[in-house]
Amino acid sequence: MNAKTKGYQGHKNYNHWNVSLWIHNDEALYNMAKAAINRNRGKKDARYAAAYDLLALLPEKTPDGAPYSVTSIRAAMVGM
Repeated sequence: MNAKTKGYQGHKNYNHWNVSLWIHNDEALYNMAKAAINRNRGKKDARYAAAYDLLALLPEKTPDGAPYSVTSIRAAMVGM
């Protein structure tokens, strides 16, 4: 089994997939994520810092009901 077939749609689980789906496909959320990454660039553990920044701005859950968390947001930011 390769990395693309592990978990849920290539993600660790449904929650990570759903959060990533929303962040990457909603222009406002994507722009917020990119801005959070840029604000924290150069910091140790920059994606964690960016994920905490973004988490403070988001509602508790995605429109599909998946909870936003630091780990799911951080996973969605990989490669951004």
